[in-house]
Amino acid sequence: MKVTSVQCIALTAPLSEGKAYGMSKSLSGGRQSTLVRLTLEDGTEGWGEAWGMPEVNLVYERFLAAYIVGTDVFDIEHVFGRILARHYHFGIQNQMMAMISGIDIAAKDAAGKLLGLPVSRLIGGKRVDAVPFYASGGYLTETPDADFAPQIEAMAEAGYAAVKIKIGVSPASDETRVATARRILGDDVELLVDINTNYTHDIALESIARLAPYRVGWVEEPLAPQDVAGLSRLNERVAVPIATGEALYTAFDFKRLTDANAADVLQPDLTLCGGFWQGRKVAELALASHVRVSPHVWGGAIGLAAALHYIAALPVYPHADNIPKPTLLEYDLGHNPLRSEILKTPIVPDGNRIAVPEGPGLGVDVDLDAVERYAVR
Repeated sequence: MKVTSVQCIALTAPLSEGKAYGMSKSLSGGRQSTLVRLTLEDGTEGWGEAWGMPEVNLVYERFLAAYIVGTDVFDIEHVFGRILARHYHFGIQNQMMAMISGIDIAAKDAAGKLLGLPVSRLIGGKRVDAVPFYASGGYLTETPDADFAPQIEAMAEAGYAAVKIKIGVSPASDETRVATARRILGDDVELLVDINTNYTHDIALESIARLAPYRVGWVEEPLAPQDVAGLSRLNERVAVPIATGEALYTAFDFKRLTDANAADVLQPDLTLCGGFWQGRKVAELALASHVRVSPHVWGGAIGLAAALHYIAALPVYPHADNIPKPTLLEYDLGHNPLRSEILKTPIVPDGNRIAVPEGPGLGVDVDLDAVERYAVR
């Protein structure tokens, strides 16, 4: 079944004044994403999502469509390989790869609809019906001293088994924030922290040493993604697991991490790393390297649905019946209409798990009226 069209839809959802939130490096005044609608010759539609600035993503629409249109949807990964081989001067760390990611997710959605199968069964088999998650919050804000504790109190009230908070302003600030979170959450909650690459090796060492009494489950992006050697040295010196990978593209980037023993948890984002096409290769690399995977999700509803299917299809090797630390989905608590409003049935937690959408493809129905509300023309 051949692809007849590839359409990109730029979405943006600005936050009201004073409501920006984010990380150690910057705050975000809104959320944005690019939807990809891929249509087959029988009218079947698949939906995908591409990371990054929509204005830049849209520039690649015609270029990539020239390769994709006319291709059988089941052969599309070979086309992606041809694009990278022919245009290797473009590199891979760019919005072209983000757009390929969105197209691949849309293609897998369409293929699943054609076969009447969920995407998880197309990429390895559906191992579980629901996926455990960590609640991603504890953001930096315009008034961090006033806003942090209420965020953690809301997490505690919700009863989340695992949470992640933002740190990375300074080692002293990190200790204060983590101590506050641990006091409010109690001893039994898995507490993860995210520096968002704001440190050099020496500062990361100081921060991690200060956090030792609070039993954090992992330290995410302690160093710049380019500093593979630094991550390797850090991973050798600290006991806490190192997680990273949200800013990496394709399995080639992730292989540099595994070759250097630079991370304990790989965090591919399917909307930028190459979709399921490259995401599966990253998972195979993690399996061969005996490290964990936990996909990064900080986009819209389609990316969230894709990550659910991805985790549902992951093997648990080397575990069997007893899985000490199940693969966790990232569930962002920030205000995000592009996640909560563009599906007819939004994806929401049930306790400490999120059900893998049922039905063929990604198993979700896009609300075109909601998409139109947030579309940028």
